[in-house]
Amino acid sequence: MANKLPTYFISHGGGPWPWVPQMREIFANLERSFVEMVDDLPQKPKAVLMISGHWEAEMVQVMASPQPPMVYDYGGFPAHTYSVVYPSPGAPEIAEKALNLLKDAEIAVELNVTQGYDHGTFVPMAIMYPQANVPLFQISLQASYDPATHLAMGRALAPLRDEGVLIVGSGLSYHNLRLFGPEAREPSDGFDAWLHDALMQEPDARTAAMIDWESAPYARVSHKQEDHLVPIFVALGAAEGEAATMIYHEKGLFGGVTASSYRFG
Repeated sequence: MANKLPTYFISHGGGPWPWVPQMREIFANLERSFVEMVDDLPQKPKAVLMISGHWEAEMVQVMASPQPPMVYDYGGFPAHTYSVVYPSPGAPEIAEKALNLLKDAEIAVELNVTQGYDHGTFVPMAIMYPQANVPLFQISLQASYDPATHLAMGRALAPLRDEGVLIVGSGLSYHNLRLFGPEAREPSDGFDAWLHDALMQEPDARTAAMIDWESAPYARVSHKQEDHLVPIFVALGAAEGEAATMIYHEKGLFGGVTASSYRFG
């Protein structure tokens, strides 16, 4: 019998940073946190389920390819970063289970056999499991970004944790590409402090606070579009009654950004 695995919300960094030496140096602490995530698990996962801020759809999609292709969803990086391959196998049988769990929760969902790994998925996985020896699949965000919908997705997917599936929401705790550098310090600090306080509350209050995230200080400065925040709702929903632990926290990225990651359970 597999041990129940925790869930995570991770800040995944910028673009294909592990393959750009100057960027890899910037994200050294983030890289260390990904390695520690794996070291802290009670067992090697049967599969990893990523919910990335880089894939959304009107109807929730479940990746079902046995060998997903690559999606280079970034621009302006060195040519070699567009030939990176992370060859982890897919997990079509577990994807089918995930599909049925979501259907049972009356969430509109369908399989997608063509979608590939986006950089919100293959970047952290390349650090976590560089041998690409853990089956991997993704589930999309629902394009409304509705917190309640994504919390419900997490609740529906929670039984996968008992089967050794590691559920990871991959985004960024601060994501305003137009406001980096020193100007990002105040809003990212302010929102990050609110996020930490919200997640440290008891479960009912935590869920209520997160649903009302737009009332947080600097909420819409930090997340003008919340695609990189919404993965946290799935991770939280899948471990809603369990404690949160900060596993990564850094100030001054790119001259001003504060970013954090969390474990649930």
